[in-house]
Amino acid sequence: MNVKTSAHYQREYRRRLREQGLVKKEIWIRPENAERARSLESELRDENAGASVNANTSAPWRTGALYDELASHALVREGRASIELIEGVDPTLHLVMHRYGDLPVFVSVAGNQIIAEAMLWPVALVKDAVEFNETVLRTQKYFPLSTICLGQRMDQDHYLMFGSLSSESSLEDIVTEIDVLASNVIHATEAYVDLLSSDYGSEGELS
Repeated sequence: MNVKTSAHYQREYRRRLREQGLVKKEIWIRPENAERARSLESELRDENAGASVNANTSAPWRTGALYDELASHALVREGRASIELIEGVDPTLHLVMHRYGDLPVFVSVAGNQIIAEAMLWPVALVKDAVEFNETVLRTQKYFPLSTICLGQRMDQDHYLMFGSLSSESSLEDIVTEIDVLASNVIHATEAYVDLLSSDYGSEGELS
């Protein structure tokens, strides 16, 4: 089984942006304005993105209901993502973020929280764990709404990126959380790639 790392999705993301006729422009801003810059970037990139409003925000979401709403949201309806419901004791939503190179994002409702998660890379690919962890702790604030953590996936430790919000959040807030998480995975890959071993590979895949 070939497991793709975030580098693969980063390359696909850039390729698809170029196909849309978009160009990359470097800007210099104050650190505290990073979140505003990301928001403006999204608006300038996709001015006609549809927006629906979930009026019922007083009751906590359940996974099935959240799946139904996301499946009919502009995010999926306009082809920017696809979604499936993974049944089980703890049902999970699996989104494929097409605008971010088909990056997989998993969303689950757990009590009073909704958690969105994406894999970065296996711990084994980090050159120096102490240096890497210190760098992450010092730069975490540059990835708004998302946190980097360790977790076991496919029988080995991975670095993961996740975001969480209240299970009573509006649908639009949930969609924003998912989109920001996917964007942050791409930016984290750019930020930390020099701290990863050469096994990370030009194709961003692990066998």
